[in-house]
Amino acid sequence: MQTSKTDQIRALLKSIETGDPGPIAVVNQSKYIQHNPQTHEGSEGLEALFKRLSLTNPRVNVVRAFEDGNFVFGHTEYDFSSQRIGFEVFRYDGDQVVEHWDNIQARKGPNGSGHSMVNGPTDAGDLNRTEENRALVAAFVQQILIQRDHTHMDDYFQEDQLIQHDHALSDGADALLASLTSQTTAKLYEKCHRVLACGSFVLAVCEGRQQGRHSSFYEMFRIENGKIVEHWNTVETVPPRDLWKNDNGKF
Repeated sequence: MQTSKTDQIRALLKSIETGDPGPIAVVNQSKYIQHNPQTHEGSEGLEALFKRLSLTNPRVNVVRAFEDGNFVFGHTEYDFSSQRIGFEVFRYDGDQVVEHWDNIQARKGPNGSGHSMVNGPTDAGDLNRTEENRALVAAFVQQILIQRDHTHMDDYFQEDQLIQHDHALSDGADALLASLTSQTTAKLYEKCHRVLACGSFVLAVCEGRQQGRHSSFYEMFRIENGKIVEHWNTVETVPPRDLWKNDNGKF
């Protein structure tokens, strides 16, 4: 039986920890496009890179992973020299991976409601509502985050019910709204590059500025009955162009 794309990606990411070269076969390295600005492209094969990384005794845990057509998106825990949380996005061409994006930040928390950056449900439900849920999140990102039209918050949440995994926020849509309107947070969403969905889970890849710094915002939502009920995220500063180690761009 053919291994699913999500299982292939779980094995690929785990091989960073083990150094096992087998799972790397899913990557077409001759076509592979790397969007992490901190990673050299083509200077070192993935087998050599992962083998070298494994010698540092890293720990990799894929908390949740979902498939959306030619894409797989995952939510990960990393413990290298420090603990980090990341989102990983892979694009397939046929049966091989040809492109990769990620967004990784230092692990913080738990937040004021006691939630970590990764805990919560891991299995997608409502697979028949994937497109409906994708459209809901796309509208939320455009109207609430980018256009900052906060008068429509009630359209996206059931009363004040929201389980929040952002390390700096507590549960509730009111706490989210307060952060979006805070002058101290100064988080400005400018563009949504991609919305990936699998049933009840939706990931939005956004670009903007936080406290004046060019930033990448990955926002994952869980949807129930047409409303947002849970939220995870990572924020990463995009390095200046002259510090990039490849020419592919963050997005």
